[in-house]
Parts: sequence; C-alpha cells; structure tokens
Amino acid sequence: MTRILVAGETLIDFIPDASGSLASVESFSRRPGGAPANVAVALSHLDAPVSFWTRLGTDPFGDFLADFLADHGLTGEYVERDPNGKTTLAFVSLGEDADREFSFYRDAAADARLEPGTVDDDALSEFGWLHADVLSLDTDPSRTAVLDLLERAAETDTTVSFDPNARPERWTEFSYRESVQEGFALADVVKATPEDLEEAGLTGDAAELAREICTFGPHTAVITLGDAGAYAYATPDAPWTDGEELEATHGGYRVEPVDTTGAGDAFTAGVIAALSEGESLSEALAFANAVAAVTTTEPGAMTALPSRESVTAFSEDHAEH
Repeated sequence: MTRILVAGETLIDFIPDASGSLASVESFSRRPGGAPANVAVALSHLDAPVSFWTRLGTDPFGDFLADFLADHGLTGEYVERDPNGKTTLAFVSLGEDADREFSFYRDAAADARLEPGTVDDDALSEFGWLHADVLSLDTDPSRTAVLDLLERAAETDTTVSFDPNARPERWTEFSYRESVQEGFALADVVKATPEDLEEAGLTGDAAELAREICTFGPHTAVITLGDAGAYAYATPDAPWTDGEELEATHGGYRVEPVDTTGAGDAFTAGVIAALSEGESLSEALAFANAVAAVTTTEPGAMTALPSRESVTAFSEDHAEH
C-alpha cells in the first residue's frame, strides 16, 4: 500500500454548545482540530498507512492533542513537542445551517515552528503521497519548512496533494494568493472549494475552476460543492486517466448536518485514500463524499471522523442525489 505523509498544524477547536455569533455563545466543548490533523486522523480511521508531521506545545492542550493522536495511531518522530511554543486555539461559531467561522489564538504557536529538514530525503522517499495545506505557509519557519518538503517531493515520484484552505484572518505576514499559487505549482492534486478559490482570485463554475487550477501545474483538481457533491478534472498526465482528459462528478448524499467542521478535510482524506489505492476518479469522489457526509452527522472535527466500515455501510444505505 502507498504510504502517506501529512504535514501541518494540530490545534484545539472550541465548539459552541449553541449556534450564533461568538459574542452570544456562553459555553464551548474542547475538540482536537486543525485541517492537516483532521486529514491525518481521517486517513488513519480509513485504515490508510499514514504518518503525520506536526508540532505541539508542551502545555496541557499539547498533552491532550499528543494523547489523542496516539490513540488514533499517529505517533513517532514526526509528532514533535516544542517547549517554547504554545498550542493554537480556535473558537468556532456555528450558523443555523451548521456552517462555521473561526477566531484563532496562536501567538508563538508550536505548529508555526516546523523546522526545515526534519523529514530528510531518505525519510521522504518512503512515502508515495504527501499532503499539505496553505495554512502551513502563513508564518515562518513553518512556511519555509513545508515549501522545502513540497519542493523535494515534487522532484520525486511522490504524489503531492494541496488544499488552499482559506482563512483570511490568518494572513498578516505573507500573501494568501501568492502562497496558494506556490502550492499549486508544486502539487499534483488540488482539492478546493469555490470560496477558497475566490479568495485566491479565481472565479467561475466548477469545471472552469478545475481547469484553471491545472494551468498552475497540477494534473488533477477536485472542487467540492457542499451538499451538491463534487466535480473533478484530470489532464492527460494524471495516472488515473488513459492519456486523455477526464471529468468526474458525484452528487453527494442527503444527510441532516449537525456540524460541518472538518467535513472538507474528511473529503480530502477520502480522495487521497481512494486514489492512493488505485481507485478511479469517479470512485474516489463517491467514497470521499460518503466520508464527508458521515462526518457532518456528529459534532466536532476529528471526533466525528468515521471508520472505513461505517463509510461503506453508509454508502450502501444512501442513494446518490
């Protein structure tokens, strides 16, 4: 099986006990979070051979996250502890339709202190897939470390996937748009939402957006469309085509969402798991939509991530739109 390396942040999500603005919410529940961490844990739940490179504080929140990751099979040298860094906190507000907004507290954040060279060339050669997102590029030294890792992976046979995860409030030191373009140039596969891409200056329908992404270098672009499902486009260079352009769509699944936090990351994990196992692009979309749909039926991000068995059962029990 293809070994997968996920790189990036782990943080604490404080999930509100009621919908509404942060100013009106009185109590929160602590949950592990962070987009790359969500992807890594989701892959572990899906029985994929995954390792996770992240950096945690040695504060009590870091202890909690380290224990959580270990309980979900993510241990080892790449789960680092930083005595000089703090664990990032994210307070989440939920709208009536379960959509969310974030307020981040990440001064001297441990996850922003990833160091270049931690994953050396010999270690990187053991992985057939590398995934990262743009939020690792908002602050140095993590920006330099992750770009270095992506650049070295792009020069090998490792498949690189990238998520232009838009969080406008996080970008003060570097440019989001330029960072997205840097990530695209080093990626083989991109998963994005229209909202992410609009923030990056790209507009159009799903097909137009996917093709524009591929002009930066990726051979495959996947656009998620909420409860409308997902669209994917692959150039003739993609390994899951027969040397011709390929389009795929899947209409998603009907569920009553409780919390959409982490659903996009669950979808990303589903796509990576399926494609890395040799599934077709259409099969990957169907599987990823099922993973995401199940995730929205429970509160939290990592705590709502399903097992492969539950995803399979869900897919069998639910009809496509």
